[in-house]
Amino acid sequence: MEIAIVLTLLVLAIIAFSTEKISVDIVTMTCVLLLVLSGIITYKEAFAPFGSDFIIMLASIFIVTSAIDSSGVLELWTSKLMRRSAGNKMKLIMPMISITGLFSSLMNNTTVTALMINPAMAIAKKSGINFSKILLPLAFASIVGGTCTLIGTSTNVAVNAYLEKNNFPVLGMWDFTWIGVIMLLVTLLYMVLIGVRMLPDRKNDELTDNYGIRSYLSEIKILPNSSLIGQVIQDSDISRMGFTVLAVIRGDRQFAPGENVSFRENDIVLVKGLMQQLIGVKNTKGIDIVADTLDFYNEKDNKLRLAEMVVPGRSNLAGFTIAESDFRRKYGFVVVAINREGKNITEQLNNIRFEVGDMLLVQGRNEAFDKLSSHHDLVLLGDHTPPVKNLWKGYFALAFFMLAIVVSSIPAFNVHVSVAFLASAVLSMLVGAVKPEDAYKNIEWKLLVLIAGMTAFGTAMANSGADKYLAGLIVDWFGGMGPMGIMAGFMVLTVLLTQPMSNAAAALVVLPVALEAAHTLDVNPLTYAVAVMLSASVSLITPFEPSCILVYGPGKYKFGDFFKVGGILTLILMVIIYLTVPITWPL
Repeated sequence: MEIAIVLTLLVLAIIAFSTEKISVDIVTMTCVLLLVLSGIITYKEAFAPFGSDFIIMLASIFIVTSAIDSSGVLELWTSKLMRRSAGNKMKLIMPMISITGLFSSLMNNTTVTALMINPAMAIAKKSGINFSKILLPLAFASIVGGTCTLIGTSTNVAVNAYLEKNNFPVLGMWDFTWIGVIMLLVTLLYMVLIGVRMLPDRKNDELTDNYGIRSYLSEIKILPNSSLIGQVIQDSDISRMGFTVLAVIRGDRQFAPGENVSFRENDIVLVKGLMQQLIGVKNTKGIDIVADTLDFYNEKDNKLRLAEMVVPGRSNLAGFTIAESDFRRKYGFVVVAINREGKNITEQLNNIRFEVGDMLLVQGRNEAFDKLSSHHDLVLLGDHTPPVKNLWKGYFALAFFMLAIVVSSIPAFNVHVSVAFLASAVLSMLVGAVKPEDAYKNIEWKLLVLIAGMTAFGTAMANSGADKYLAGLIVDWFGGMGPMGIMAGFMVLTVLLTQPMSNAAAALVVLPVALEAAHTLDVNPLTYAVAVMLSASVSLITPFEPSCILVYGPGKYKFGDFFKVGGILTLILMVIIYLTVPITWPL
């Protein structure tokens, strides 16, 4: 009975993760509560991972890397290095992948992608290279780079913590670095020699100066005495301006434009059109943009600025409306329009719930843009000027971070990795590299809850016997292929589960089963554990990974681009894992 409960909850969790109708942390906590109420795990077993050392370690890493990121140190270095490669996409891709992979081996890959995307776009723009040729290699490099060290990705940390908690041998900081470096070099060679030729060559948009290509949803209000009043919608001046009228809001009613429906005073019209057309609204008497609350396009006020932003993976905005997120007060911007690739939105802007990957056209004052680095809920796209403030504080934070890596890597110091990184975070706050209030904002709390909750789920699988049950099935089905064939099966399963789930969650679901299978087969459990862990970080076949979502809109990619280019690379990287892991950890 307990096995059935655990497996049912697992299937429901995977479905919930894939639909994203409910926040992943809520889904995780609901599963944990149900496991406690059913008696499969105790409350101490459920909550132990939330106060564990690896959660402290991850939170500390988020803090110190955000301090380095916001200081502008890495961005300044990146811009200088990549500027030397301007003019040739091959010469640009090689240093870009190398720099991105290096940073990603020590920092969260989503943060690295957000850090790199603007310098890459700015240099590509000056070189006449389309963004579609360089942004996907950047995203792939940030993902694969995380396989180089223990702290390269939260998945590695979570897997190692599970091994330690269950009395298995643990992994060192550099134990699998040589495998990660090989995969990063193969990624570089593949993208330069093959991938770049398979990528589409789609024309760039001028992101901050000319929005004439991308279509946006916006709202237009019919003002009193407007010439539009009484005009039939399909033959109106708005239609002749090139807008597609999606819906009309009249009082409390919203309806689609019928054949003979005409405009009335104070109607709110949901339209889809090019940015140049929206600009034209300002010069048309009798209509205005609803979001026009900051004297939109007031040329006399040079403090106002128009820009595009992307909602990145794990943004706190996802799932909330403009009003619910208190967008204008919190960020200092007004949302003028929204673009969601592949979907037709027919709701008022204020009622639209943000989704990861949404591109927002916003307006705000320059000081709001200056403060944007303290928020990881939005990524600014457009012309890039590397920040030069707080550099010395950034150098301090970087020194503390590197010192933590060195101290925790040398056994003679006898300093646990969680203590070393907590010290680096505290020291970064003491020197002012990051303010305490910003430090808490930059911790990805949803990810921490997800990892801790899925660790507790792993305990439930062990307590209920679900891990033994699933391991027995896999051994029975694939036993004829031998231990290596079974390992390959776990690798494929992990890659498939990373599509509806996060990488860390997928690894923590497969890991208990893989470890139990290793016990059944009497083979080295670390071989299976490392294979599962690395496989969770090489799934490049869909754009669902947060780093891929960040480049999806700016690169004007389609789903098939990831499947075609990333699918081949995923297979190559899985072969490398399959061949190299047993060398370090023989079966």
